[in-house]
Amino acid sequence: MNNLRIGVPSKGRLADLAAELLNQAGLDFRRQDRSLFARVRDMPIDITFLRPDDMPVLCAEGAIDLGVTGSDLVAESGVSLDERLRLGVGKCRLAICVPEDSDFQKPAELRGCRLATSFPRVTEEYLRSHGVEAHLVPITGSVEVMIALGVAEAIVDLVETGSTLAANRLRVLDEIGRYETVLIQNPDRRQSELADRVVRRLEGVVIARSYSLLEYNIPRAKLAEAEKITPGFNSPTVNPLEDPEWCAIRVMVRRGEVIEVMERLETLGASAILETRITNCRL
Repeated sequence: MNNLRIGVPSKGRLADLAAELLNQAGLDFRRQDRSLFARVRDMPIDITFLRPDDMPVLCAEGAIDLGVTGSDLVAESGVSLDERLRLGVGKCRLAICVPEDSDFQKPAELRGCRLATSFPRVTEEYLRSHGVEAHLVPITGSVEVMIALGVAEAIVDLVETGSTLAANRLRVLDEIGRYETVLIQNPDRRQSELADRVVRRLEGVVIARSYSLLEYNIPRAKLAEAEKITPGFNSPTVNPLEDPEWCAIRVMVRRGEVIEVMERLETLGASAILETRITNCRL
């Protein structure tokens, strides 16, 4: 078989996110029990269920052609890969954290300290760039408790909401990097045409998740002002209404801006303002 091979996380929140994205992109597959393989319906694509930590290395070695994993794990692996697409989910930051009541104010003060982390490669590169020599303690479990256990004076860990830090009375000393879920590809690009097709499908889903379709009516005399508020992806769609003094607008708006945009349009004199979620698109 010469099918395209896509690696997805075998379990956890990232597994659910990856499966949802692929299904929305039209890659329909079903995992039987705890099987390690699945076939995409009506397409020459095999899905392989793997540990996210192993995904970068296995992709670089050619065991899979594409893979869904965290960009933090790609950075930590140190292997050569092509990042094809940022998937807009699983966003987090990697940070140096110290006790709330500690005197540490800058990374240089960590010289000679013990740092516990699940990201020794990335941490070492960061410390080297700041001219800091420290003792790294590689940990694969709960890094945030290492200070309380007396294992380290500081930790390097992923931070999402900060609630875990607060629970362990820690604070961020410095941020090393920001990461999210990405689609990676083996540099040899086997089955490149089919792989590009998969990337394009996923891109349509990712872009659609960032936008909503906004529709509203506006007096034609205020159309120019309305277009400044909602310029659209390229330009808005403008249709005449039965009343020649009014027109209907259809336009894409970033989801995070929808509420504010609706308020501005209402103040301008728009009516019948409707938001519709987009599930897929091609731009």
